[in-house]
Amino acid sequence: MTLKPSRFLAILIARNKEYWRDRAALGWSFGFPLLVVLAFGFAFSGDALDLYKVGLIDSAGNRQSLVFTDTEYIQFIPVSSRQSAVTRVERHQLDMLIEPAARRYWINDSSPHGYILERVLRGSGGADYTRQIVSGGEIRYIDWLVPGVLSMNMMFSALFGVGYVIVRYRKNGVLKRLKATPLTAFEFLAAQMVSRLWLILAVTVLVYAGTDLVVEFRMFGSYLDLFLVFALGSVSMISLALVVAARVRSEELASGLLNLIGWPMMFLSGVWFSLDGLHRWVQAVAQLFPLTHLIAACRAIMIDGAGLAEVSGQIAALLVMTLIFLAIGSYSFRWR
Repeated sequence: MTLKPSRFLAILIARNKEYWRDRAALGWSFGFPLLVVLAFGFAFSGDALDLYKVGLIDSAGNRQSLVFTDTEYIQFIPVSSRQSAVTRVERHQLDMLIEPAARRYWINDSSPHGYILERVLRGSGGADYTRQIVSGGEIRYIDWLVPGVLSMNMMFSALFGVGYVIVRYRKNGVLKRLKATPLTAFEFLAAQMVSRLWLILAVTVLVYAGTDLVVEFRMFGSYLDLFLVFALGSVSMISLALVVAARVRSEELASGLLNLIGWPMMFLSGVWFSLDGLHRWVQAVAQLFPLTHLIAACRAIMIDGAGLAEVSGQIAALLVMTLIFLAIGSYSFRWR
């Protein structure tokens, strides 16, 4: 696969001009995530919803012996890592953490939910449990939501900005004309990817910075790490779009396929709600989506202050998916 810079740049510049001249697409890319973030920021700017979440470091026998776990209207979430769960209590993402085997529990000293749950626990067979106090500021729903909304916007921008556009080129005969030129398929696809990649990242950075001035997001990690994860996630989404665009000739079929891919990812990847507590098979299916790993990595960096090493699992999953999508897309691509 060879790449001649002059041909690559010609296609790259042409695609960029086409995008900037499309006022509707440009307005949607900036306006949609901005409106969603501001709307949810306003809607959830008041008191938190009355929802009790208790993390449970579980061993079956100890759980059965604790009457507290049979209390209604409390969601018990199994956790495997004590340290990460304690951090979630600090961030008010969990109202309480219980370890029945060690007969102890953790609450946040500034959480009213933790106070109520502690009283319920002591009256439900947990009077001899050791109390552990943690401190930390509350993570608002808008802080939790922002990584998902930005990632979702990146996903739709990649899918329709690459997948749909290439299919339109094929239907309108543009690809047929390009095939008659010295331009190679690799140069054409590389230009499409680079053009969409920098546009996605530019829009994401501007939307994040603009909404942050109004909402003031919590950011505990590195902006550079977050940017690198966003870049990798964008490449993965663009690669997925190439799989759809490789052979499809109908814009209607392309639109249907892209929506068939995008909407399940939006609802099952944790954009709007946490996957904790859902059925195991739903969580397993969610792991097949690149959006799931992108959102998980971004939230870990922004909310938990994780570095690239802590999100290496999500990064590895995105890399593997990207390579698979690129291999399928490039092998299947046809000009006609």
